[in-house]
Amino acid sequence: MENSPEAVTAFIERMGLSAQADGLPRIAGRMLGYFIIHGGPASLAQLAIDLQVSRASVSTNARILSGLGVLEATAVPGDRQDYYRLAEQHYLRMLEGYVERMGTLRDSLARAERDLPDDWDGARERLADMHNFVDVAREHTGDLIARLGAAQNPDTRD
Repeated sequence: MENSPEAVTAFIERMGLSAQADGLPRIAGRMLGYFIIHGGPASLAQLAIDLQVSRASVSTNARILSGLGVLEATAVPGDRQDYYRLAEQHYLRMLEGYVERMGTLRDSLARAERDLPDDWDGARERLADMHNFVDVAREHTGDLIARLGAAQNPDTRD
């Protein structure tokens, strides 16, 4: 990124690598890093210039990050370009999405457990193990969401 302190550029690049390690596109992580530093709003055209990537890539990854609840579309008065900004409490939205996806996985596991023949003991054990993992992960992530939400909203604490 032109005219950016090296620390900012390095942070944005590390966010890209982190996202890539989690299965997201590297540019999605770089965009997240950009918005953590700059907040927004930023147009797709400006993001493409600042991150030195194509506008199509920025557009695709903005949709991914919006779907995860990290970015939200916004408007700038008098400008018809698409703008995005970092969503409020984006980390809570990401965790809530994780809990929702794990709920869908839980339903799939329960259906498989129900539909498998009784004599498929190995498969049943593996499904039950995964089912337990999903339940524990959802429970603890829900607790984390509640704790983080309470920390952000001190009026809601007991």
